[in-house]
Amino acid sequence: MNTAEIHVEVAPELALFVPHARHVGVHPLAVDGVSTLGHVIESLGVPLTEVGVLVVDGREVPVAHIPAHGERVTVRPVARPQRVPGAPLRFLLDVHLGTLARRLRLLGVDTAYESTDIGDPALATRSATEQRVLLSRDRGLLRRRELWAGAYVYSTRPDDQLHDILDRFRPELRPWTRCTACNGLLRQATKDEVAQQLKGGTERSYDVFAQCEECGRAYWKGAHHDQLEEIVKRALASQRP
Repeated sequence: MNTAEIHVEVAPELALFVPHARHVGVHPLAVDGVSTLGHVIESLGVPLTEVGVLVVDGREVPVAHIPAHGERVTVRPVARPQRVPGAPLRFLLDVHLGTLARRLRLLGVDTAYESTDIGDPALATRSATEQRVLLSRDRGLLRRRELWAGAYVYSTRPDDQLHDILDRFRPELRPWTRCTACNGLLRQATKDEVAQQLKGGTERSYDVFAQCEECGRAYWKGAHHDQLEEIVKRALASQRP
């Protein structure tokens, strides 16, 4: 009996996930008549978090579709901006994305972050429990079934990472409202309230402060403020229609 075979074309945006020989064009792929199309696509190396529409012989099908011999399959990327139904948009980042986490918090985006490696099962469970979109460069982690939602971070450069996530999800930005250390909300504070955290020069030079409602950390427009302000300006500009 001949092996069943389908013909698969992966969108250029997803080419980095598949073997080089499959980067361009339509390629044959053996199927067993039992596995879902979602499983087949994952076996190529493409996380389903990155798949938008699956088209079989010109019609859209779900990931649960069982591919049959001779079908032609087109794998398209997630449409942008991506809408995540069911909960307010908020994120969970793995241990390797600390800079991205701080920048998202700087922009007022609800961003949980694990500064230690708690393991893939715990991260996936937290994503489901708190209904957070898990951001990671770990393809295996993004394939875990218990995930609520996830997204692959395509770049290793924080500037590019931030631009990509803002472009993909278009989260509401509320700069300067969250603690970059713990994700808590900030409130205005008096100098007396944060005095114990201030050195002499800071206490003499600044009068406007904020404080995290969760961890108590104090904030003011210090030496790095211009650099942070530039990050905020670029992010706001990128979100304009």
